[in-house]
Amino acid sequence: MSGEMQDYFYNLAGDLFDTLECDEVLLLDFSGEDSDFVRLNHNRIRQAGQVGQRSLSLDLIAGARHAQASIELCGHMEQDFKQLSALMVSLREQRAFLPEDPYLNFSSPESVAASNTEYHHDNEVVSSQHALEQITEGAGDTDLVGIFANGIQYAGFASSIGQRNWHSSATFNFDWSCYLAKDKAVKNNYAGFSWQPEVLASKMDSARYQLAILSRPAKTIEPGEYRAYLSPSALNEIIGMMAWGGFGLKSHRTSNTPLMKMVEEGLTLANDVTLREYHGRGLAPMFTASGFIKPDEVSLIEAGHYHDCLVSARSAKEYNQAVNADYEYPGALDMAAGGLSQDDVLAALGTGLYINNLWYLNFTDRNNCQLTGMTRFACFWVEDGEIVAPVNVMRFDDSVFSLLGDSLIGLTAERELILDSSTYGQRSNHSIELPGALLSSLKLTL
Repeated sequence: MSGEMQDYFYNLAGDLFDTLECDEVLLLDFSGEDSDFVRLNHNRIRQAGQVGQRSLSLDLIAGARHAQASIELCGHMEQDFKQLSALMVSLREQRAFLPEDPYLNFSSPESVAASNTEYHHDNEVVSSQHALEQITEGAGDTDLVGIFANGIQYAGFASSIGQRNWHSSATFNFDWSCYLAKDKAVKNNYAGFSWQPEVLASKMDSARYQLAILSRPAKTIEPGEYRAYLSPSALNEIIGMMAWGGFGLKSHRTSNTPLMKMVEEGLTLANDVTLREYHGRGLAPMFTASGFIKPDEVSLIEAGHYHDCLVSARSAKEYNQAVNADYEYPGALDMAAGGLSQDDVLAALGTGLYINNLWYLNFTDRNNCQLTGMTRFACFWVEDGEIVAPVNVMRFDDSVFSLLGDSLIGLTAERELILDSSTYGQRSNHSIELPGALLSSLKLTL
């Protein structure tokens, strides 16, 4: 399937390049997917369907002027070429009225062959039928609600200069909750490249265990500072806010990053904290929409010290830097593991909060990377290394410089791969792999 899609894109690109005039350059950015989507409620399949879509973005360049547009393709060569030819005429007309773009930047390598890439990670597509049979059987009589997405995602780049890049990957993403009653629920996620029934079974067993605890009378705690354990899912919310302008070159050069104190004042996080953008994971393409080849990884924070920025094509042109990312927001984060065994978390926590999920996060003081948010779903009170009761919803307000700095006791040795479950427009290819975090202090405000 991937090979057929690749041939279709390259053939369409070749036909379009034959229509170019004079010194025009055309950049083509292709994306598509063939995915199954299944919605479940009360552990029953309520809606099932398949989505096949392809879109193409065009950038028609002459000198420093260019015009851009995107179009949805139907997959029929003659019909698609007819629509694209009309769009090319329109782009030429628009370009004549556009000013020169001082930050226009696209790949024009001396050796096109060295920039041509091809990656296929779709030779073992998960069987949706088998996965759903295991899901419904494993959930049993629990009130499971969620969405299962599975299939191949495609990305391609072609330029009239001669560069060709292709990427395809097959992944699944099962995002679900098991409800007890009202707002009492256990949220979970299982995603990746290779379906492993034993991993799903372990997550289902954990959900049942937590549901049993949720049935106990809830505990209300007073505002204050508490020892806490953040699961990988909860820590992901913290890292996501930290990344909102935290790692982009543009935000750094305009002093709009929440990590400015790390850059300008030398403030550091705990030595355990190492973050990198790991393009080599294989989920997202290794090339950008303007044809630049990404490095395997970009070191963002090294042993608590800020190291490097994500640099998009336009920022690279503006600040004379090398391109290392498509966008200046991470899409393939990787946080190094620590030395704390997951089996020892409760004992190491002692007495405090075990937090599975956070939500509604926002900045309260962006300059100090100060965040607020709410606990969500299964949040538990732990005494002497034993979970004793669910905790009613609380709000926290704390700084990343504290949470991942002085308050960080340790990170777990085990990590979890979390794929973004967003499907707005198309399935997201963003991901993060990270551990859980044990904290000596988390500030709860109400």
